[in-house]
Amino acid sequence: MHNGWHKQTGRRVSLNTHRWWRDAVIYQVYVRSFLDSTGDGIGDLAGVRAGLPYLKKLGVDGIWLSPFYPSPQHDHGYDVADYRDVDPLFGDLAEFDLLMTDARRLGIKVLLDIVPNHCSSEHPWFREALAAAPGSPARARFHIADGRGPGGAEPPNNWHAMFGGPAWSRITEPDGTPGQWYLHMFTPEQPDWNWREPAVGAHFEDVLRFWLDRGVDGFRIDVAAGLFKHPHLPDSDDPEADARTRDSVNPLAWNQPEVHDVWRHWRAVCEEYTARDGQERLLVGEVSVPTAREHAEYVRHDELHQAFFFDLLSAPWDPDAFRKVIAEAMQDIAGTGSTVTWVLNNHDQVRTVTRYGEPATEGSGLGAARARAAALLMLALPGAAYIYQGEELGLPEVVDLPDDVLTDPIFHRTGSRARIRDGCRVPLPWSGQASPFGFTPGAESAKPWLPQPAYFAEYATDRALADTRSFWHLYRDGLQLRSGLPQLGEGELRWLDTPPGVLGFVRGDGLVCAVNFGTAPTPAPVAGTPLLSSGPCAPGVLPGSTAAWWISDSSNP
Repeated sequence: MHNGWHKQTGRRVSLNTHRWWRDAVIYQVYVRSFLDSTGDGIGDLAGVRAGLPYLKKLGVDGIWLSPFYPSPQHDHGYDVADYRDVDPLFGDLAEFDLLMTDARRLGIKVLLDIVPNHCSSEHPWFREALAAAPGSPARARFHIADGRGPGGAEPPNNWHAMFGGPAWSRITEPDGTPGQWYLHMFTPEQPDWNWREPAVGAHFEDVLRFWLDRGVDGFRIDVAAGLFKHPHLPDSDDPEADARTRDSVNPLAWNQPEVHDVWRHWRAVCEEYTARDGQERLLVGEVSVPTAREHAEYVRHDELHQAFFFDLLSAPWDPDAFRKVIAEAMQDIAGTGSTVTWVLNNHDQVRTVTRYGEPATEGSGLGAARARAAALLMLALPGAAYIYQGEELGLPEVVDLPDDVLTDPIFHRTGSRARIRDGCRVPLPWSGQASPFGFTPGAESAKPWLPQPAYFAEYATDRALADTRSFWHLYRDGLQLRSGLPQLGEGELRWLDTPPGVLGFVRGDGLVCAVNFGTAPTPAPVAGTPLLSSGPCAPGVLPGSTAAWWISDSSNP
């Protein structure tokens, strides 16, 4: 233990050396939409490397890179054809190594997105399975089964894929005849691995070691509650539940007990590398399960270090709803010895400004005020936080992309624009008054892979940095203040008595955070001027749709 001085208050605090990931703020880089270095309209690893100083200035602790592996891009890289290389769209392994070198020099951790539930239909092992005979070891690596009914013409069960349509596709056998069926819980281009086959686990251990040997600091695990299916693949009582909710709710396909053995093994691999140099490697899972208690089972001491807590993201703008999900997370997840991993947005969700707007707007007004307040609330909570690229700019969802530019397989499989994900993936605006807004080099006629609306000029990074009232400065100031707080990941939390519509808490280190969920001003829980607020605040008053931070000299403000 050593002592230091709190940068904002001058108070002496005790600081314990602790694991970096427990209170880290990680920035999600959706590589193809971050920054393009080549002029082809698609972001790449060299663009990420060029953007590292910007992220260092923002104040994040690390980055999570969306998949950049070789892929036919049916689901933008989440259909992986080779887990140990870089798709030429994004660069090559030499460019990845340069990115790692620069990130290490800047003190930025690097997490990779790994996709163990499914691969691409162009993966060599799946191609081998299609060419092999029924019952062969090659087919055992996937869920390949005989059909039902006369001639096996019906799927093995009634499950539906999350992205729409049946979860099974029929194989054309090498002799040209209709044959067995293979399982794909997302799209036909993404066959699910069969983790009951030992070769699959051995393959992924090799993948982990390949990237750990190149210096990565950990992995974000896609569909971490997946991998195992019910061994008998029975019919579901509600076969369309996944497609209806676009979530992992089929209890026969997700959250099987055997998955925890995988995470214990992966944790042991990471611990092996940590023992070599003392630098802890992180496993953070995309875990979608019904309750915080089930969520907590994934972050026990010998499994994943962390798992995204999506309940905050999905909570309606209501103080009681926020208090409920925060309290459950603090009780069930933090109670395991892990810390809660808070998120408000990612590459699969409607952007926060639009989600909180009434109605959805281009980012002005109520939605923007609520998004700013929610950001301060998240950054004040004990634990880690993940920020999706563009949230620090206050970018709204692009809701009016024409049908002919949409790339989301959900749209192409269902024909519906509901819940499509292209709107939050539009390339970032960096500078200028017209598209491509500095995203891709060359003339203004250069076209990003998704069109940027003209109003993106208002959100360009150069304007955000120059305007001290911008979202960017709110995030940067919040991150700076947060970095001066002692052991943010370990802090306790006590709820405050507040007026109706206001949520307030004080942490063990004296940080007070309050959010006014209403639109009318209310008395603030602390009399003095806030250290930081999401909107203009007079002493003793908390305006509507505003969050603020104070440091109290006692634990009873």
